Parts: sequence; C-alpha cells; structure tokens
Amino acid sequence: MTTDAVRQLQADLAGVSYLADEGLATAIHLAVRLRRPLLLEGEAGTGKTEVARALARMFGAKLLRLQCYEGIDVSQAVYEWDYARQLLHLKAAETAGAQAVAAAEDELFSERFLVRRPLLQALDNHDGPPPVLLIDEIDRADDEFEAFLLEILSDFAVTVPELGTFAAEVPPLVILTSNRTRDLHDALKRRCLYHWVDHPGIDREVAIVRLRVPEASERLARRVAAAVEALRGLDLYKPPGVAETIDWARALAELGEPELPHIDIEHTLGWVLKYREDIEKVRAAGLDSLARVSGNDV
Repeated sequence: MTTDAVRQLQADLAGVSYLADEGLATAIHLAVRLRRPLLLEGEAGTGKTEVARALARMFGAKLLRLQCYEGIDVSQAVYEWDYARQLLHLKAAETAGAQAVAAAEDELFSERFLVRRPLLQALDNHDGPPPVLLIDEIDRADDEFEAFLLEILSDFAVTVPELGTFAAEVPPLVILTSNRTRDLHDALKRRCLYHWVDHPGIDREVAIVRLRVPEASERLARRVAAAVEALRGLDLYKPPGVAETIDWARALAELGEPELPHIDIEHTLGWVLKYREDIEKVRAAGLDSLARVSGNDV
C-alpha cells in the first residue's frame, strides 16, 4: 500500500520531470528520511543516474557527481594539493628573503591550496541544503576504492593528514549507481539501501515519453514504446534504455510521423540502437514485423 508520503514524493519527482514507480519512490523516500546511501542497480539506460539529478532539482540542492572508473583514487575522488600554486607561492616568497620563504613553507599545506574533489565537497558543505552526492557506476571502480568508499560512507568523514578530519554536519544524500558489470562487496551493500531499477512497463514508458517529449502525440509515444519493448525482447548486445526511447520519439516527432512505417524505422534505428551488430540483428529479424508491432494499439 502506497503511503501518503510516497505518493507526495512521486508527485514532487514528477514536478521535476521524473516518473518513479511505487517501489523506487519508496526506496528514495526511506533514503531521504533515514539519510542512508541508496544503491541503484539495473541495466544501463533505466534512469538510475537521473534519480540524483531529479532529487537535486527537487530539493534545490547542489549535485556533486563522482564518475567512477578503473584506477580512480583519492586524488580524483577526495582531494589533492594544488602543486602549481604551491610552487608559485614559494617562488614569490623567495624575492622577500629567507624569513618569507619559511613562512610560505608553513602555509603550503593550508586550505588555500587544497583542491576539494566531490567526496570532500559533499562532506565539507556549509552553504544551503545538504548536497546530493552521485557516485556513478561504482562497479567500474576497483576493490581498493570500494573499500575506501565504505569507510567514508560509514562515518561521513575523511581525514586530510595535514589539516585534520572533515566531518559532515548533516550527511549528504548519497545515490550510488551500478550497471552490474561486476558484483559489489556485501559490506558496501549492507551499508546502503538497495533497489533494482528495471525497464518501465509500457504505460509508464509512454507517460515518460509524453512528459519528456511534449511534441510527441499519445499515439506516437505508444507506438515507440511498443517498438522498444519488442526490441528489448531480442537478444541484443545493448537493449535500448529509456533515454533511447525518448531520443527515438523526439526524432520521429521531428519527422512529423504519427506512425512507425518501415522507412522511418530503417532510417532512425541509430537513435535507439547503438551497436552495428544490434542494428544488423534487428534488420535480419525483419523491420516489417517491428512496424506491425508498433502499429498495434497496446
């Protein structure tokens, strides 16, 4: 049973152009109220990253995004020192004598030379509402970084040896996303609330298209959603996500077509499929059959 608070959250998210189903809205509601990190897993293109953007818009908060990749370390994620400015600072002091150089050396590892990366920015926030921290594609980072991240999410604090510990007065709202290219450690999952984000049902996908592509008619939106659902039923290397559905609907609306005839499918497949092998597989399966599926009232 959907609570009033979850319904209100769904309405608030819809107000910033994000349509969340009941399960996702409940997970977001609990993450916000309990200030627990929310781990969203699912296929690429199901709207996981957009959750953080929508929450930032909804709360009027700063969005801090950490894009993960293999080899990411503390200097990219937390902080580093601005060595170029430190060197210039020392060179400027040299013109004033030894005493000035000594004083300049004492200042080298002060906050004025500290470069804050997203994790430190999220913890050391004193202006406005707590930020939304998006840790995107955590599955692309290595095990060592995942273990380091677990420590930060446990205490919402990080230590800079030269300056001391930075701790969040109010924890940021943390959204982690994973496309499940590898399994995350159980310790990180235990620290987070968890929700699997699946492709939307056809009715909700139609509603998403109508919201994001207002120039597309109800008829076109429904035909595009039906065609995409059929594509997802094929054994594709990269099944189309919601973003591709939106792009395809926008392209077809620009062409002024209320239907999906064979010729438009042929010429616009690159808007919904991003690999040559997938396009060839769909062509081999027959574009006429796809046009017939999308022409049915669903």
